[in-house]
Amino acid sequence: MTTDLVEDEGQFYGKAKEYWKEVPPTVDGMLGGYGHISNTDIAGSRRFLQKFLEDGPEQIGTSCALDCGAGIGRITKRLLLPIFHTVDMVDVTEDFLAKAKTFLGKDGKRVGSYFCCGLQDFHPEPKRYDLIWIQWVIGHLTDDHLVAFLKRCKVGLRPNGIVVIKDNTTQEGVVMDEVDSSICRDVKVVRNIIKAAGLTLLLEEKQRNFPDEIYNVLSFAMR
Repeated sequence: MTTDLVEDEGQFYGKAKEYWKEVPPTVDGMLGGYGHISNTDIAGSRRFLQKFLEDGPEQIGTSCALDCGAGIGRITKRLLLPIFHTVDMVDVTEDFLAKAKTFLGKDGKRVGSYFCCGLQDFHPEPKRYDLIWIQWVIGHLTDDHLVAFLKRCKVGLRPNGIVVIKDNTTQEGVVMDEVDSSICRDVKVVRNIIKAAGLTLLLEEKQRNFPDEIYNVLSFAMR
């Protein structure tokens, strides 16, 4: 568990915040030099999300979505704004959110709010969101803070809304990345965190066609 790896929470969060301050506000920067996988990533996310946009008991609304760890708005622009009427963005790095206002272009006018905040301190507005999308950012939260954040996300959902986590997973156990001060968990740990947050896992799927040298990336939908 991350409690075994994170000896000093203040240092863990502070180091990550300083790391991202030095990252260029570009798609390649957001993806750690893997900007070329962005199209594949968005296409996979769109297929995954489509399952919850079709008629049926799991269908979600399309009023409002929240992009967590939004960066400059790569996912907001390509995945969320084409589907949802309004999208809110939250990220810890002020420069990224400032860049988003130009990166998003004319559709940026449908961004409701830009929240500059770490997810460990962020409280989604109750009953606001049809979708809360959390991609490549849970590694910057300790287990306890991730459980607590997911509980707050549950409160933030509209009727039949869902939370989606899309992130790297290890083959086994938990691994610390000292460079960007993040944690990578295996699938069992992620499932246990979802359960601890009182959420029900609806769908779990592996992203296809990513480079062999990177971690497996899985999407988890829950409510």
